[in-house]
Amino acid sequence: MGWVLAACLAGCSDDQPQQPAAPSANTRNAMATQDGHNPNPWDHSGEQPVSEDQRQQFAEQFAEQCLKREIANTGDNANVQQASRACHCVAQFMAKTLTPQEADKFLKEHENPHSLEIKYENAVYHCLQQKQPPHAPNFSRK
Repeated sequence: MGWVLAACLAGCSDDQPQQPAAPSANTRNAMATQDGHNPNPWDHSGEQPVSEDQRQQFAEQFAEQCLKREIANTGDNANVQQASRACHCVAQFMAKTLTPQEADKFLKEHENPHSLEIKYENAVYHCLQQKQPPHAPNFSRK
């Protein structure tokens, strides 16, 4: 038993200096952002914001595309004013949260990234709902 205890104690001591611990997640993120690379693809805080001119240009072009698409789909020019109002609402709603990548894709490359499709669906829901959601019944006797 003495030999086992002596072997364990002798095996635990080390003449080499201790290695520094691996960097923590916060340290890695701080080092990565210092290099100019952001490890979080959803964090757009370090990017140049989209200028108001780009937002306005996006809203105008998107509303124009939307109106053309609506007229082509319905084939009815009678509802142009209603479709125009809806398209402008959708375009302005989308322009509020436009990222630089989306602006570049849409304005320069004339592409619609998937993120714009998601924003479009959200904006359509926001702009086109006609009624307030129904209220829950009030069962109180007041």
